[in-house]
Amino acid sequence: MSNTEILDICIAGQWRRGGGAQYDSRYPATGEVVGTLNTASPEDVEEAIQGAQKAFEQSGWPQRKPHERAAVLYRIAQLIREDAERLAQLQRLDNGKPISETRALVASAAGTFQFFASACETLEESITPARGDYLTMSLYEPMGVVAAITPWNSPVASEAQKMAPALAAGNAVVVKPAEITPLLALELARICDRAGLPKGLVSVLPGKGSVIGDLITRHPLVRRVSFTGGTSVGRHIAGIAADKFMSVALELGGKSPTIVLEDADLDHAVNGVLYGIFSSSGESCIAGSRLFVARPLYEDFMQRLAEGAERLRVGDPADESTQMGPLISDSHRASIERYVEIGVKEGGRLRTGGARPKGGLYDKGCFYLPTIIEGLKNTDTICQEEIFGPVLVAMPFDDIDDLIAQANDSVYALAAGIWTRDYKAAWRLAKILKAGNVWINTYKQFSISTPFGGWRDSGLGREKGRDGILQYMEQKSVYWGLNEQPLPWAN
Repeated sequence: MSNTEILDICIAGQWRRGGGAQYDSRYPATGEVVGTLNTASPEDVEEAIQGAQKAFEQSGWPQRKPHERAAVLYRIAQLIREDAERLAQLQRLDNGKPISETRALVASAAGTFQFFASACETLEESITPARGDYLTMSLYEPMGVVAAITPWNSPVASEAQKMAPALAAGNAVVVKPAEITPLLALELARICDRAGLPKGLVSVLPGKGSVIGDLITRHPLVRRVSFTGGTSVGRHIAGIAADKFMSVALELGGKSPTIVLEDADLDHAVNGVLYGIFSSSGESCIAGSRLFVARPLYEDFMQRLAEGAERLRVGDPADESTQMGPLISDSHRASIERYVEIGVKEGGRLRTGGARPKGGLYDKGCFYLPTIIEGLKNTDTICQEEIFGPVLVAMPFDDIDDLIAQANDSVYALAAGIWTRDYKAAWRLAKILKAGNVWINTYKQFSISTPFGGWRDSGLGREKGRDGILQYMEQKSVYWGLNEQPLPWAN
């Protein structure tokens, strides 16, 4: 992609320059320009939403039979797979993830459209038990215009997880991608066009969340917002939604505990902990960023963990062997460095990492070494605040009840990991840990068929799963009178 090319954006199904400020999308590994585009203007937002409402009302999409809508979504999945390598390379350039990871994300996006196509054409409405001389039914209908506001860390997967069920349900979708990673949302919109989705049902409006995202969220025609991002922004959206009586899905931050019990398989646990925190360079809401290890294991486990972290291949995202690429930006790396400094000032000791790698490509990109800090209490700053980077805080524990109290001592409740051979202990912990997602003897595995979301400051609502399509539909009850005689009211 030429760095002099100005990319069009999708406004109510029309591809053209946005009316907002121009900016560059840059490759985090080198700082090179990937593409230049104009952001959406407030006028573009209004046109997109009005166009979405018109398409919803006039395109016939909501009235199509479920299997007919499903056929278009199956076609979208097929087109993603046919173009998978190009999309994976573009995702690599857009946010710096290693190519092995971006290929998996693109495959996930295709699978998401396929799954919700299937959910659409097999969705069952119900006849409920009658309690009088009438037939009662529970039906589901699309909402209208819905919004998808997506993050920069896994754009193509996040956008698919919102667009696919919303379209399957019969809605129109306005997508606001993260300002610094807009390219895959635009590609998905083009694929929707090629698959035969009616014009106007999808818009993609790049720009600042505080401007474009806010305008979309406040618009009276937008009946649902699905947001993935930071907790403070999620709380702001929830406030707007409360004023509008609008439904929301908020997938927010995390500070997830990973627990290694004394009987754990150490080979599995070491690899799983490393993957849980350092894959995606730690830029993941479900990263296992707090580690609790049974004290008798602690020193041996930490030695093995530090050696494993130092063997991780940090480098060029285009290299097939790279395990950790750059962070998203210099400013984000600086934020992570500040957190590490805070941890050291509060008494933490660096077991490994805590610095930028040097030389060659490292000096051009936003790289940071996998970092492990120990010697802190669970109440210290970096044990409580989300860092969103490759920083693990490790703590020993002696007592299972104290462990549970510490693991649950967080404003977040998104995920947790447990490593043990004792299935009864695993089950007891899984039940008592405050988290929307718990992994036992594995970590950071996902299934589109399984609901995902968090509690507390980690969010509201659920995405994925067969019922994920229902989150984008309104439920209606219908009573069909069967009585032979008039109602007795007037007698």
